[in-house]
Amino acid sequence: MAGLIGGVPCAAFLLLLLTGTDAGAILFCLAATVTASLLLARAWLVTLAGLEADFRAAAEGQPPPPREPLLPAAARVADSAARLTRSLAMREAEVTKLRRADAAIIEALPDPLLVLAEDGRVLRANAAACRFFGTGPDGRTADTAAFLRHPRIAGAVDRALAEGAAQSAEAVLPVPVERDLSTQVLPLDPPLADGGKLLVVLADRTQARAAERMRADFVANASHELRTPLASIIGFVETLRGPAAGDAEATTRFLGIIADQADRMRRLIEDLLGLSRIEMTEHQAPKGTARLDALARDEAAAMAPILAGRNVTLKLDLAPATAVPADPGQLAQVLRNLLENAVRHGREGGTVELSVRALPAPEGGLAQGVLLRVADDGPGIAREHIPRLTERFYRVDAGRSRSAGGTGLGLAIVKHIVGHHRGQLLIESTVGQGTVMRVWLPGH
Repeated sequence: MAGLIGGVPCAAFLLLLLTGTDAGAILFCLAATVTASLLLARAWLVTLAGLEADFRAAAEGQPPPPREPLLPAAARVADSAARLTRSLAMREAEVTKLRRADAAIIEALPDPLLVLAEDGRVLRANAAACRFFGTGPDGRTADTAAFLRHPRIAGAVDRALAEGAAQSAEAVLPVPVERDLSTQVLPLDPPLADGGKLLVVLADRTQARAAERMRADFVANASHELRTPLASIIGFVETLRGPAAGDAEATTRFLGIIADQADRMRRLIEDLLGLSRIEMTEHQAPKGTARLDALARDEAAAMAPILAGRNVTLKLDLAPATAVPADPGQLAQVLRNLLENAVRHGREGGTVELSVRALPAPEGGLAQGVLLRVADDGPGIAREHIPRLTERFYRVDAGRSRSAGGTGLGLAIVKHIVGHHRGQLLIESTVGQGTVMRVWLPGH
């Protein structure tokens, strides 16, 4: 730098010296030029170093470091750099604020949303997607791989990448609980900063489709089940209005039959409505906890009149056990239905066993959790009937079931409640030896 600044004057002085000009004056001027060049070079080098430090701090978003005073022109450049730094910092803050707002909006969306890379990897998932698919131990959504491998979903993703246009697909996921999904796959052009190429938006249509199926089932099944008691009521009412109008004994007997048939219709309608409510929310996991032993004790006490009517002895073996997550009201209904089945369809004058215990470790093919067991010593059920026991209105002996006061919906309700709790219903029976109903639920 000093050579560039003082080189030309020094060469001129040397040329004058060679031509015989006063040597003292020339050497003085030469020394002054070299000194001035060195001082000016140092000033410029310090200035450049200061500017470099200012720009480095600006690039890192830091305030400028303290430095020696700069040359006037360089000071103006440094001031401009400082203003540029502040402007960039404000813009960066604004961009960060907008990104946070975008992320907050995505997280707040009620529908599950996934961001996919071009190779199909899940880059981001909002809170609704994490709740829908579940979160694995690494913090990522657990079941997205199975969802993305579904043929219809995979086809929509491939078409969206190939055509660059939005695609839609309908799919049914069978596990852990059947869900009916409507999916939109939207290509992102340009891609997101993290490489996101596709946006996958899911709409859970399970509840709407379940409502449609339930309406159809109600028309098909309930109309058939309600027709018989309704026909009996109408027939006896017509008889009371006609031939038996003045017969007090017949009136009393017929009114008793009408009351029984009306009560049967009431129980049937209540069970249908209860089953409909359970099916509407079966795909959503319950919240809360339930002390299964306390619920069992309460339901056993409420069963006293039915036990006395059938002269059945109830044996209790209740150990502390808590189902988590659980809906106490629904689990109480499971206990009630299983106990009523065991008492009504078991042996009159027989014994029903009710036990509740925690499984601290896997046992008999069941994972850690809680186990509810209801056993009777009745006539038992033939093996071919067991797979169909949880179907609506399925009865092994229709006449005996109706005479016992059953609606044909008890085990269907139990199955759906257990499925809602992500549990298992196991039925074992031997003809002539009785039936054992076991319910496993997650808990401790």
